[in-house]
Amino acid sequence: MKRFSPPHTVLALLCLLYFILFVNRVNISTAGPLMKADLGLSNTQLGLAFSAFSIPYALFQLIGGWIGDRLGARFTLAACCTIVCLTTVLTGAAGGFTSLFLLRLALGFGEGAAFPTATRAMSAWTPVSNWGFAQGITHSFARIGNAATPAIMAALLAFVSWRESFAIVGVASLLWVFVWVWYFRNEPKEHPAITKGDLAALPVRSEERARASAPWLRLARHILPVTLVDFCYGWTLWLFLSWIPAFFFENYHLNLQSSAMFSAGVLFAGVVGDTVGGVVSDRLLDATGSLVVARRSVIIAGFLGGFTFLVPVILIHNLTVTAVCLSLAFFFAELIVAPIWSVPMDIAPRYAGTASGMMNFGFGVAGLVSPSTFGYLVDRTGSWVFPFLASMILLLVGAVLAARLRPDRRFSMP
Repeated sequence: MKRFSPPHTVLALLCLLYFILFVNRVNISTAGPLMKADLGLSNTQLGLAFSAFSIPYALFQLIGGWIGDRLGARFTLAACCTIVCLTTVLTGAAGGFTSLFLLRLALGFGEGAAFPTATRAMSAWTPVSNWGFAQGITHSFARIGNAATPAIMAALLAFVSWRESFAIVGVASLLWVFVWVWYFRNEPKEHPAITKGDLAALPVRSEERARASAPWLRLARHILPVTLVDFCYGWTLWLFLSWIPAFFFENYHLNLQSSAMFSAGVLFAGVVGDTVGGVVSDRLLDATGSLVVARRSVIIAGFLGGFTFLVPVILIHNLTVTAVCLSLAFFFAELIVAPIWSVPMDIAPRYAGTASGMMNFGFGVAGLVSPSTFGYLVDRTGSWVFPFLASMILLLVGAVLAARLRPDRRFSMP
């Protein structure tokens, strides 16, 4: 039986972190209709509350990646998760739009540095040949969080109020912090259970290299094409994360439990898409030796597939057809995740935290405008068609931009 090594355990802990972060991020989507009625919010205000998360989240993609590179993943991720847990607990005490908006801002501060810093941890604790798989499986757990959250929240809401449900989720999530601080080390060689065989399979890193300061402007110019592609992907993902439960609830007049079930089915397709995208990308790299083929082709396929299956959603008003097509659209959109998160690692492995933060800045900016725009358009037009059309346009733009990505051009100092 193959030994479950420290690198495997670290990857498992990161998978659990991604699950926890997304449960705490999207639980508001399921509780949203109850919060909207209780707090007297409009769709526009609820959309602004969704988007508030992304203001500090986008900023901390840049600052947080640098913090993770400088302070290390052990401290940074522990601090991030602690902030997320406390903010979630306090969300249960929100008294209106203003306090809810401020608490979502605080949640964005907590999550902002997490994903770039986790990418830094992966770059140290995962063999280069498995980077696509590592990104795919961790983001699969994020999508399991997406898919499970409607069911988790619906179950809690059957017994407690929406306020108490946030407190329960936040306190339970805090357990991860203690395990992470106890087990993880910034450098694999410092872990008491690591073996020479484990170290031989991991990337070679020196302490000086690990803490090197990133040349911000040069690196940002190099990463900018990936940032733009990530914005196009992020627009659609934020739509799914923020509005799919409300879409089923309001557009098809389902009760909370039924809308949660349909939402979970749609979001579960993303779990499969994340894993498949990472596995296919790594296998293409192994078969062709080309980063362009391994990363770019999977990203383009994801954008085009997502566009194709959103078409029936706006043309056919049928619950079954909509649920199936939304699931397929989300599956293809999530094929993008593993290869696009691998691209900063391919381009700038020395500055993996900072580079991936710069890339995910595009996702954060999309989060600023996508949920609030969606809510505004629904209020303004009384229709769910126009917000989906905007996502379809950006999926096509993303495919065009992705065709110009060059993950094979390694960033280097002059």
